[in-house]
Amino acid sequence: NPDRLEEDVLTMTKRMWVGKCLAMAVVVCATPVWAQQRPLVTEDPEVIGAGRLLLEAGLDYGKETEFPASGLTGNLLRAPLVGVSVGLSSIAELQIDAGFRNHLTISDRVDAPLSGVLDVEGDSTSAVDDVVLATKIRIVGESGGRPAIGVRFATKLPNASNESGLGLDTTDFIASLLVGKTVERIRVVGNVGLGILGNPVRGDAQNDVLVYGLSLARAFTDQAEFVGEVNGRLHTASTDPAPGTESRGQFRFGARYTVGPGRVDGAVLVGLTPRDPSIGFAVGYTHVFNAFRLP
Repeated sequence: NPDRLEEDVLTMTKRMWVGKCLAMAVVVCATPVWAQQRPLVTEDPEVIGAGRLLLEAGLDYGKETEFPASGLTGNLLRAPLVGVSVGLSSIAELQIDAGFRNHLTISDRVDAPLSGVLDVEGDSTSAVDDVVLATKIRIVGESGGRPAIGVRFATKLPNASNESGLGLDTTDFIASLLVGKTVERIRVVGNVGLGILGNPVRGDAQNDVLVYGLSLARAFTDQAEFVGEVNGRLHTASTDPAPGTESRGQFRFGARYTVGPGRVDGAVLVGLTPRDPSIGFAVGYTHVFNAFRLP
């Protein structure tokens, strides 16, 4: 309804101002940075390169995460999260992202559209995470005053069951435009696109949302850098969204440290809507290497 939409927008606006202040606090003098990966979610238009393989692993933890479709609220641990990116050519890569276990320690339960299908006993529930398959293509490379431009097409598969309360059993599709530019020693990346989200209570309906992301990365030594971003989706229609497809967003700020082909990372997470974690953290490791030669 309009009142709930206005509440979400106001909440997101206040927290985005907090995010801007924190992002300004981590901008210091440094050297150029890599194309962005963990702990950021915003996609850089640059790809990893032909024949290269990127492997990443980590975990996320968020306090007071809401699942409106099932009516569950609690502290959510997602671990291990794994990602594989394969360099198909100098301008394209294939991405596979998944999680082996999501575990929710339940702090509250309310009636919701999918409450009747829950198979949850006690004060916790677990499920595998949904798998995301994506293709990223760099259309224009960065040069002079021109930013790099790319596109990304992603499909989320319904691996997490709705009986666990953590999944929706729906398939989603997201198409995004990616822009990235290095200004002196700061890497700025922006994403905007359309998300088509399946309706978990009506098979003949969907919810179209605006997806967005804006990130900054700046190094303070040859190996270490600070990072920050705002990333999420926004329900823009005047009607109520389907449960589980509401507006969501997070602000992330943290750091990462690179040694050769490997990099460790950590970040603090702050939710931008009442449904997102109030606070949380992410840690992980990324490794990139030459895996094969293209004919």
